[in-house]
Amino acid sequence: MNQQQLKDCLSYDPEAGLFRWVVKRKGTLKSKFAGSKMANGYIAICIDGRDYTAHRLAWIYVHGVEPSGCIDHINGDKSDNRIANLRDVSQVINMQNVYAAKSNSKTGLRGVSWHAQRKKYTARIKSGASYLSLGLHDTPEAAHAAYMEAKRRLHEGCTK
Repeated sequence: MNQQQLKDCLSYDPEAGLFRWVVKRKGTLKSKFAGSKMANGYIAICIDGRDYTAHRLAWIYVHGVEPSGCIDHINGDKSDNRIANLRDVSQVINMQNVYAAKSNSKTGLRGVSWHAQRKKYTARIKSGASYLSLGLHDTPEAAHAAYMEAKRRLHEGCTK
């Protein structure tokens, strides 16, 4: 999908991050909002039988080219497709900008786990190819605070 093909069928409001159809299509009306939220939280727009993610379309619409890497949602909200919230980054940086804990986390806090032998919470963060230990803490909240401070210091563009 190139920029002209995209503009022939959709308009994009960069401040709201929303697309609208500019032509009547099968099952849609002209000026109707385009896209629907997928189970993974991203917005998908079907054009000519193919699904596209709205954040990648927004990038093409504004910049005229495919992104060279991943399109990262700076604030972590996968449905917030305002151009000011999107940036073209490497996969490494995109993964560093993940806020939620993994689904199998027992603490529910990113970077925090229970150290059974020491009976304390431990925090660690990935930097480059290795993990850095951020110490043992009495509470999961203290361990998470250590993780978040390290994340702000080590990971480019991460504010949360």
